[in-house]
Amino acid sequence: MRSSIIASLALVPWATCHQQPLKDAKHRVPTSHHTVTTAAPSYRQELLSLHRQLISIPSISGDENAVGNFLVDYLTARGYHADLQPVAARDGTPPNKQRFNVLAWKGERIPSAKVVVSSHIDVVPPHIPYSISPGEITPETMIKGRGSVDAKGSVASMIVALEQLHASKEIANRGDVMLLFVVGEEVAGDGMATFSDSLSRMEEPPKFDAVIFGEPTENKLACGHKGGLFCDITARGVPGHSGYPWLGKSANELMVRALAKILDADLGSSELFGNTTFNIGRFDGGVAANVIPEKAVVKFAGRVAIGPEDKGHEIVTSKIQRILDEVDDEAFDMDCTHGYGSVECNCEVDGFEKITVNYGTDIPNLAGDHTRYLYGPGNILVAHGARENLTVADLEEAVEGYQKLIVHALKQ
Repeated sequence: MRSSIIASLALVPWATCHQQPLKDAKHRVPTSHHTVTTAAPSYRQELLSLHRQLISIPSISGDENAVGNFLVDYLTARGYHADLQPVAARDGTPPNKQRFNVLAWKGERIPSAKVVVSSHIDVVPPHIPYSISPGEITPETMIKGRGSVDAKGSVASMIVALEQLHASKEIANRGDVMLLFVVGEEVAGDGMATFSDSLSRMEEPPKFDAVIFGEPTENKLACGHKGGLFCDITARGVPGHSGYPWLGKSANELMVRALAKILDADLGSSELFGNTTFNIGRFDGGVAANVIPEKAVVKFAGRVAIGPEDKGHEIVTSKIQRILDEVDDEAFDMDCTHGYGSVECNCEVDGFEKITVNYGTDIPNLAGDHTRYLYGPGNILVAHGARENLTVADLEEAVEGYQKLIVHALKQ
């Protein structure tokens, strides 16, 4: 069976796109001159240095190749096979910019991993430079910068955790664990979808027993997360002079009435995830204060609290469509880019506190019947913000947590 898996892997793009490390001096960050406390774990300097370098390389979604190349360089220098899996360019990708996932493993040239350890290397805009609290480094030392939490904290902790397990020989077969770092998670999950599609094209795809996904969960093990629904609603009216509103039809007014009903509606709830929520992210309508608006467009993000994972969002879509039809059955169009129902994960592992989260992840973008774990350092409430930060203790606890999860997953 293993030989047939290896033969199949040789046919997919990510198994044949091995690239030598790319040297780029401008992305090398000087080693910190902080004093390290004697009580620090042996890997602290390695962990903080890697985290610093990852944050210092800008990698806003669509422009991730520099940090990907850095990871190839970093991992191959430590004895990993590191391959690049091309990901198709999307709208907004800068010209002449490659996009690729990074896959890495130790052991045989072609892996048949039992456990995949994965996170994303893209971040939301804008780039915020790395900074660290001055003085002696202690567990309470704070680190700031874009991606410090979401999700370069997970990436750095995962790599160091796996290195510790290899060094202690706690992984019997070095090829049993594969690292997977993907692009595009913050936008549409195109990196993970590309990886998933590559597996579906294989005659005998590898059988992953478990996948550990890295996202900020406060170092608690997530029992799952809400699903998502991402749509545009367009209202079309009849323009006219604002002094005679009865002679026209205001698209803005129609939209406001519909949105008020949607916000007050029960869009679905569950004991684990609570209520489905509806965020009006952007509202554009009209051309001038004294003109009856002909068109209004709203972009919204729903956080879906109901399942099943493949259809929960469709139930919410139907509820919203019924409200639009009640307000005006001719004026509205709804166009949804993607969605999914609530996502459940395995949180029954000794030694971890449990949590559920409301944000989305790449978990539903990877097909398969593998066991799914969701875990990582940092708090989502500071992610995407101007003061994104975590502490040294957060990172170090995550290293220990990832080690426990990897060992646990290998024994199942």
